[in-house]
Amino acid sequence: MKSFSKRIQEIILPNYSERFIALWEKVEYHKKSKGIRHKLLFLITYYKYEKLSRKLFIRIPIGTCGEGLSIPHPELIAINPGAKIGKNCRIQKMTSIGPAFGTSESPKLGDNVYVGPGANLYGNIEIADNCWIGANAVVNKSFLEPYSIIAGVPAKVVKIGSKNWMDVMKEKHGEDL
Repeated sequence: MKSFSKRIQEIILPNYSERFIALWEKVEYHKKSKGIRHKLLFLITYYKYEKLSRKLFIRIPIGTCGEGLSIPHPELIAINPGAKIGKNCRIQKMTSIGPAFGTSESPKLGDNVYVGPGANLYGNIEIADNCWIGANAVVNKSFLEPYSIIAGVPAKVVKIGSKNWMDVMKEKHGEDL
């Protein structure tokens, strides 16, 4: 049970990141589930999800991201419906993931990929598991080497053999991530 002061804090300073992820997970769950109850709950939850998405300027279509999605600062994120994002990925604010001009193919990101703030990923590209994409990077080609750090305009590999973002966070903040 939450304390009174914790509830007041949530009303005054709501954590939109947690709220958005919780709604996204509920929408994904009810969409996959069968039965009239789940269909009704899907509609209600999807309405709330869309309302919060518009408020935060986030476009993450249902079915594009794997479980464990992390969005610490939910602002100005656009993901194309054709994109595929693996499990346990972290996407920072002001990020765009979509097709290149004149095409319909979108990026495919592996598991445990970190996408830095302001990064743009576009075109028919693939990013390997456990990669880091730096802030403001423009990624327009595939990077298939796992554990790479990708940065720059245009993006290139600046280091190979780094830890994934989840391991770094666990070292920093303990096991209860």
